[in-house]
Amino acid sequence: MVNTDLIDSLGIMGNVISFGLFLSPAPTFYQIIKKGSVEDFSPNPYLAAVLNCVLWVLYGSTFVHPHGTLIVAINGIGLMIELIYVCIFIKYATEKGRRYVLSMLAVGAAFHVAAAVFTLLVENGFKTIGFVCAVVNIMMYAMPLDNVLQVHETKSSQYMPKYLLLFNTLNGGCQLALALLRSDISLMVTSGFGFLLGLIQIGVWWWYNNTQPKEEVDNGDWVDVTHSILKDSVKKTNSMSKKE
Repeated sequence: MVNTDLIDSLGIMGNVISFGLFLSPAPTFYQIIKKGSVEDFSPNPYLAAVLNCVLWVLYGSTFVHPHGTLIVAINGIGLMIELIYVCIFIKYATEKGRRYVLSMLAVGAAFHVAAAVFTLLVENGFKTIGFVCAVVNIMMYAMPLDNVLQVHETKSSQYMPKYLLLFNTLNGGCQLALALLRSDISLMVTSGFGFLLGLIQIGVWWWYNNTQPKEEVDNGDWVDVTHSILKDSVKKTNSMSKKE
């Protein structure tokens, strides 16, 4: 017999981790605001999170079940937080970066309108929306991998959002445990993929975070020595140019 107290506890833990997942990019965006540039950070994880939150709000509001209100509340708050991140990204991105983000938001908005209309007009449309939510959920788990090629080329994990990776993995693991207890195949598949992708991402971050020697800079942050040397080289070149 399944322990209902354990399921309830995992459910509460999952909600807490979900809020942690929404808040985990905050240090990254503090760094962006501090430097006045998005540098090489990718907007894709946050765009995927916006798409994911809107779909779950739609799913929770159209499919009436005991946990529908909680789904809407959690993802509604998450949507507001993720939109703040996207707005910050737009402000500090290059012109090309802004166009990309705005175009993706436009595509996402059109998709959401189509999904809402489909849900209202098609019988049992919520089931299809539930499937789409599951697919987008896996996309959200996978999005931090979109700059793995850059990480491999630069041999640096500097632009991998480590806190997002951590909470992605924790969220996937908690949801997987909950799915196993409930024998929920759909949740098992999405959370299983999420947990596996999270472990892969943490592995990539850990590997490249430890392949380059580090040095401490004035503000207490740790950076790659190669990155620091590159910055020093640029400073010296600029200094020589001014003297000439």
